[in-house]
Amino acid sequence: VVIGVPAIYLANVRANVPKTIGVAAQNCWKVEKGAFTGEISAPMIKDVGVDWVILGHSERRTIFGESDQLVADKVANALQHGLKVIACIGETLEERESEKTEEVVFRQTKALVPAIGDNWKNVVLAYEPVWAIGTGKTASPQQ
Repeated sequence: VVIGVPAIYLANVRANVPKTIGVAAQNCWKVEKGAFTGEISAPMIKDVGVDWVILGHSERRTIFGESDQLVADKVANALQHGLKVIACIGETLEERESEKTEEVVFRQTKALVPAIGDNWKNVVLAYEPVWAIGTGKTASPQQ
Protein backbone atom coordinates (compact mmCIF):
# COMPACT_ATOMS: atom_id res chain seq x y z
CA VAL A 1 0.00 0.00 0.00
CA VAL A 2 1.28 3.44 -0.96
CA ILE A 3 -0.40 6.74 -0.09
CA GLY A 4 0.14 9.68 -2.46
CA VAL A 5 -0.07 13.06 -0.73
CA PRO A 6 0.61 16.70 -1.64
CA ALA A 7 4.21 17.80 -1.08
CA ILE A 8 3.36 20.01 1.89
CA TYR A 9 2.16 16.96 3.86
CA LEU A 10 4.87 14.44 2.96
CA ALA A 11 6.93 14.72 6.15
CA ASN A 12 3.87 14.67 8.41
CA VAL A 13 2.31 11.65 6.74
CA ARG A 14 5.63 9.77 6.66
CA ALA A 15 6.07 10.44 10.38
CA ASN A 16 2.58 9.27 11.25
CA VAL A 17 1.89 6.15 9.19
CA PRO A 18 3.48 2.76 9.81
CA LYS A 19 6.67 2.05 7.86
CA THR A 20 4.85 -0.86 6.20
CA ILE A 21 2.82 1.74 4.29
CA GLY A 22 4.62 3.62 1.55
CA VAL A 23 4.25 7.35 1.08
CA ALA A 24 4.48 8.93 -2.38
CA ALA A 25 4.94 12.47 -3.58
CA GLN A 26 2.44 13.32 -6.30
CA ASN A 27 5.12 14.68 -8.63
CA CYS A 28 8.77 15.69 -8.88
CA TRP A 29 10.79 17.62 -11.39
CA LYS A 30 13.24 16.15 -13.89
CA VAL A 31 16.42 17.66 -12.45
CA GLU A 32 17.99 17.77 -9.01
CA LYS A 33 18.45 21.51 -8.72
CA GLY A 34 18.01 24.70 -10.65
CA ALA A 35 15.28 27.17 -11.52
CA PHE A 36 11.99 25.31 -11.25
CA THR A 37 9.86 27.44 -8.98
CA GLY A 38 6.96 25.58 -7.42
CA GLU A 39 8.32 22.13 -8.21
CA ILE A 40 9.95 19.61 -5.89
CA SER A 41 13.06 17.59 -6.65
CA ALA A 42 13.75 13.92 -6.00
CA PRO A 43 16.40 14.75 -3.35
CA MET A 44 13.88 16.97 -1.54
CA ILE A 45 11.46 14.05 -1.42
CA LYS A 46 14.17 11.74 -0.08
CA ASP A 47 15.15 14.38 2.52
CA VAL A 48 11.77 14.00 4.25
CA GLY A 49 12.03 10.20 4.33
CA VAL A 50 9.73 9.47 1.40
CA ASP A 51 10.68 6.74 -1.09
CA TRP A 52 7.93 6.90 -3.72
CA VAL A 53 6.73 9.34 -6.37
CA ILE A 54 3.78 9.29 -8.76
CA LEU A 55 4.72 10.45 -12.27
CA GLY A 56 2.73 10.82 -15.48
CA HIS A 57 -0.61 11.24 -13.72
CA SER A 58 -3.40 12.14 -16.14
CA GLU A 59 -3.91 15.53 -14.49
CA ARG A 60 -0.24 16.40 -15.03
CA ARG A 61 -0.46 15.26 -18.65
CA THR A 62 -3.71 17.10 -19.44
CA ILE A 63 -3.64 20.23 -17.26
CA PHE A 64 0.10 20.90 -17.42
CA GLY A 65 0.72 19.41 -20.87
CA GLU A 66 3.37 16.96 -19.74
CA SER A 67 4.63 14.95 -22.70
CA ASP A 68 5.70 11.31 -22.72
CA GLN A 69 9.31 12.50 -22.95
CA LEU A 70 9.00 14.81 -19.95
CA VAL A 71 7.45 12.00 -17.92
CA ALA A 72 10.31 9.71 -18.97
CA ASP A 73 12.87 12.36 -17.95
CA LYS A 74 11.20 12.66 -14.56
CA VAL A 75 11.16 8.88 -14.13
CA ALA A 76 14.87 8.61 -14.99
CA ASN A 77 15.79 11.34 -12.51
CA ALA A 78 13.62 9.91 -9.73
CA LEU A 79 15.15 6.45 -10.16
CA GLN A 80 18.66 7.92 -10.29
CA HIS A 81 18.01 9.47 -6.88
CA GLY A 82 16.71 6.26 -5.32
CA LEU A 83 12.96 6.85 -5.48
CA LYS A 84 10.50 4.14 -6.40
CA VAL A 85 8.14 5.26 -9.15
CA ILE A 86 4.46 4.79 -9.84
CA ALA A 87 4.35 5.60 -13.56
CA CYS A 88 0.85 6.35 -14.83
CA ILE A 89 -0.29 5.51 -18.34
CA GLY A 90 -3.71 5.68 -19.95
CA GLU A 91 -5.82 7.09 -22.75
CA THR A 92 -8.35 9.92 -22.89
CA LEU A 93 -12.00 9.46 -23.84
CA GLU A 94 -11.32 10.84 -27.31
CA GLU A 95 -8.45 8.38 -27.80
CA ARG A 96 -10.59 5.52 -26.52
CA GLU A 97 -13.50 6.39 -28.82
CA SER A 98 -11.04 6.61 -31.72
CA GLU A 99 -9.91 3.06 -30.82
CA LYS A 100 -6.38 4.26 -30.03
CA THR A 101 -6.10 2.76 -26.54
CA GLU A 102 -3.37 0.26 -27.39
CA GLU A 103 -1.47 2.80 -29.51
CA VAL A 104 -1.48 5.40 -26.72
CA VAL A 105 -0.62 3.02 -23.90
CA PHE A 106 2.14 1.42 -25.99
CA ARG A 107 3.58 4.86 -26.88
CA GLN A 108 3.56 5.98 -23.25
CA THR A 109 5.16 2.74 -22.06
CA LYS A 110 7.74 2.74 -24.85
CA ALA A 111 8.86 6.24 -23.81
CA LEU A 112 9.53 4.91 -20.29
CA VAL A 113 11.68 1.93 -21.28
CA PRO A 114 14.99 3.80 -21.80
CA ALA A 115 14.35 5.88 -18.66
CA ILE A 116 13.85 2.78 -16.55
CA GLY A 117 16.57 0.60 -18.08
CA ASP A 118 17.13 -2.40 -15.82
CA ASN A 119 15.49 -0.71 -12.83
CA TRP A 120 11.99 -2.21 -13.26
CA LYS A 121 12.05 -3.59 -9.72
CA ASN A 122 11.55 0.02 -8.55
CA VAL A 123 8.69 0.85 -10.92
CA VAL A 124 4.98 0.15 -10.80
CA LEU A 125 2.96 0.88 -13.95
CA ALA A 126 -0.48 2.21 -13.11
CA TYR A 127 -3.01 2.02 -15.93
CA GLU A 128 -5.34 4.93 -15.39
CA PRO A 129 -8.01 5.26 -18.09
CA VAL A 130 -8.43 9.03 -18.15
CA TRP A 131 -11.89 8.63 -19.69
CA ALA A 132 -13.10 6.91 -16.53
CA ILE A 133 -12.20 9.88 -14.31
CA GLY A 134 -14.88 12.51 -13.87
CA THR A 135 -16.85 11.50 -16.98
CA GLY A 136 -19.51 9.39 -15.31
CA LYS A 137 -18.33 6.43 -17.41
CA THR A 138 -16.93 3.44 -15.60
CA ALA A 139 -14.42 0.88 -16.78
CA SER A 140 -15.60 -2.70 -17.02
CA PRO A 141 -13.31 -5.59 -16.04
CA GLN A 142 -12.74 -6.26 -19.77
CA GLN A 143 -11.55 -2.70 -20.31
